[in-house]
Amino acid sequence: MKTVSWRVWAIFMGLLVSLSTVAEDPVSHPEDPWEGLNRKVYTFNDAVDRMVLTPVTRGYQAVVPDAVETGIHNFFSNLGDVGVATNNLLQFKFAEAGSDTGRILVNTTLGLLGWFDVASQLGLTKHDEDFGQTLGYWGIGTGPYLVLPFFGPSNLRDAPGLLADITLWANSFPELTATEETALISLNVINERSQYLKLEERSEGLGHERYVFIRDAYLDNREFLVRDGQIPLDDELYEGLEDE
Repeated sequence: MKTVSWRVWAIFMGLLVSLSTVAEDPVSHPEDPWEGLNRKVYTFNDAVDRMVLTPVTRGYQAVVPDAVETGIHNFFSNLGDVGVATNNLLQFKFAEAGSDTGRILVNTTLGLLGWFDVASQLGLTKHDEDFGQTLGYWGIGTGPYLVLPFFGPSNLRDAPGLLADITLWANSFPELTATEETALISLNVINERSQYLKLEERSEGLGHERYVFIRDAYLDNREFLVRDGQIPLDDELYEGLEDE
């Protein structure tokens, strides 16, 4: 897989178009008009996660020493900084993009291909930017909330951005065979899943409302990231605070 095939783009965009024609269900959240369909996809994803991904990830954590697990995470984080730097440039955040580029250079050389996060020790801040945030930065609205098969929470703005991120990531390894790329991608999926095991314990026991918890957390987090943490206070709440 030297590049993401145009067929993947066509299938992905076709899915979004077909979803946009789905009749809206009565829902309690205005940003989730496709809640009925989203819950079905969520149930599918949850079953795959519980039966396959979570057991594999727990086995990975049990077998791999903590130092090696940290090194693997740092390696993929260093690769991710390429996309972060690209999106900071697209948002005209030149200082942040310069810092991201510095992180890549330092961690790839002194950090042995990113195995060690030397850049953070030198004061080069780790940023979090993606194509979905870039689209939001330029004023494109989120659109309806959307749960993607395997990928999980998203929306009509972030979904195409996710595909752009995947394309950039995949094209970082033009010299690898398809088998090697598959192994690398699989390891990254396990690495990403391992980062959320402890966090997910907070949502256990919520039952049917776990869907709501994940949806609201995703929507709030994306708003926070797109606005770089500058979330305006609710007017009524602000007026109440002024009166105190």
